[in-house]
Amino acid sequence: MEALKEKRVLDRETQNKVNFMSFIIQKFANAYKMNGQDAYLYLKKYGGIDYIDECWWALHIDNPWWAIRDIYKVCRSNGGLR
Repeated sequence: MEALKEKRVLDRETQNKVNFMSFIIQKFANAYKMNGQDAYLYLKKYGGIDYIDECWWALHIDNPWWAIRDIYKVCRSNGGLR
């Protein structure tokens, strides 16, 4: 029973990654006049989430506008229309 009560703690890098992904998805949604859920689904469908996941470290030190533009280019190259 004690094993079920074990707390799971994310390491600092994972926390930073999750925080950045939440931040940039909302910024993407605002930039393209979408709600957060639609932005997430769009990014998931056209490879944006995978790109953010793989390149978050480089994206997070860039200006958010440039990061959004790069994410848009990835989605566009994978068939995204926005």
